[in-house]
Amino acid sequence: MITFAAVGDVGPEREDADSLFANVAEEIGTADLAFLQLEMTLTERGQRVPQTRHTSKTSPKAAHAFRRAGFHLASWASNHALDWGFEGFRDTIKALESAGLTPLGVGENLAEARRPRITEVDDVRVAVLAYCSILPADYWATGNRPGVVPLRAFTVFEPMEPDQPGTPHHMRTFPHPDDLAGLLDDIRAAREEADVVLVSAHWGIHFTHAQIADYQRAVAHAAIDAGADLVFGHHAHILKGIEVYRGKAIFYSLGNFAIELPMDAEHASRPTFRHLLSLHPGWEPDIGGMYNFPPDSRKSMVLRCELDRSGVRRVGFRPVHIDRMAVPEMLEPDDPRFAEVVEYVTRISAEEGLSVRLTVEDNLVTVA
Repeated sequence: MITFAAVGDVGPEREDADSLFANVAEEIGTADLAFLQLEMTLTERGQRVPQTRHTSKTSPKAAHAFRRAGFHLASWASNHALDWGFEGFRDTIKALESAGLTPLGVGENLAEARRPRITEVDDVRVAVLAYCSILPADYWATGNRPGVVPLRAFTVFEPMEPDQPGTPHHMRTFPHPDDLAGLLDDIRAAREEADVVLVSAHWGIHFTHAQIADYQRAVAHAAIDAGADLVFGHHAHILKGIEVYRGKAIFYSLGNFAIELPMDAEHASRPTFRHLLSLHPGWEPDIGGMYNFPPDSRKSMVLRCELDRSGVRRVGFRPVHIDRMAVPEMLEPDDPRFAEVVEYVTRISAEEGLSVRLTVEDNLVTVA
């Protein structure tokens, strides 16, 4: 039996990246295999590409801080992977590999990006597949272009009264058929080589309370039908609900973990940032703070599960709180914030009609 841990978005701006993990490294370090979603380009080169809306970069040395914090796997299948061009993209992969981490969901072409990375720990072979639905133009890998593994989705608007132009509508989303077929082929191929197949997806509706897009449910269910043992997501910068489907857990968003967004008055007044504030009522910029995300995004988690050669044996999460300087903290059951995270996940799961039962067992919230 081995343990697997996963966290959501990580993106240090500070020079001393180790300090971001001061309160959580002990927890991460207890896992035999630990995963993070990288949201920051690790480079000192490159030029910002025009299609990115918000971006930053940090020193490649941050990768060594990730490894010192206990992480082994890093998904770079992100909407920020090509923010600083091919130079920044490749520098980030090199930095991760130099620090001893395995980059996921990226490559010099689509075939390389889709290749399953399999890690063996105590005779348990674990494949972690990574995909991205949040895609600026040309960020996805092709047959001859570097990039991320795409999991694109389409959006259509269905009028509530089709005979009345201009009246309210339902928004529907559905997965790109070729990308979905590729994901399912990847899962089946990984099952031939690995004992456990885990699927990571950078997807969803950012900053909004609870809401899960149609395509996410469709993809998650199809992945499990194809043989995935666990599906977990990120990108939304806020926790989303948990579902148990055919006995397998789906974490629609792990939220943020150790990601910084410093704020000054000029940034706070930008129209693009004001638009983001409108997506979550009650969210106001924290001038001088390092964590400028919705108030609910202070609640976070570390996904924990036990794996053996037959699959996932037990799955749950450790509640986390993120302070205004972007530093995550593990919570214990006697801390009132622990119960707040559990209540929040229970509520947002119910609001989206997700089938799940949460049980507190010591400092772990198990999922069934």
